[in-house]
Amino acid sequence: MPRTVAVIGASSDRRKFGNKAVRAFRAHGDTVHPINPHERVIEGLEVYPSVLAIPGPIDMATMYVPPEIGVGILDELAKKGVAEVWLNPGSESDALVTRARALGLNIIEACSVVGIGDSPSRY
Repeated sequence: MPRTVAVIGASSDRRKFGNKAVRAFRAHGDTVHPINPHERVIEGLEVYPSVLAIPGPIDMATMYVPPEIGVGILDELAKKGVAEVWLNPGSESDALVTRARALGLNIIEACSVVGIGDSPSRY
C-alpha cells in the first residue's frame, strides 16, 4: 500500500542518502515529499521547508539530518501526527530518541530504504 513519505534532509546531490531515499521511495510507489529549507526542487519534486508545510497527512518521515538538527524537528512531526519516524544511521542520538519518545512518536532506528526491501546502493 503506497504511503506518503517525508524525506527530511532531502538533497539534490545524487550521491547523498537524502537523495537516494527520495528515489527509492518513489520507485517503491510512495508519494514522496522532500523536506529541505534550502532547496526548491529535488528529482522533479517540489521541496517543502518543513513537514508542517505539507498539505494533508504524512504516514512516515525518514530523517537524513544530524541529530542536533533533527531534535528541532520532532515537535513538528508530533504536531503533524506522523505515524512513524525512521532515524537513519547518523541521524540518531540518545537525546533525540529520548525527546521523540517523550512526544509519543513511533521511532524506528534503522535504514528506511532497507526497511522497504531495497538498498541505497541501487541509487
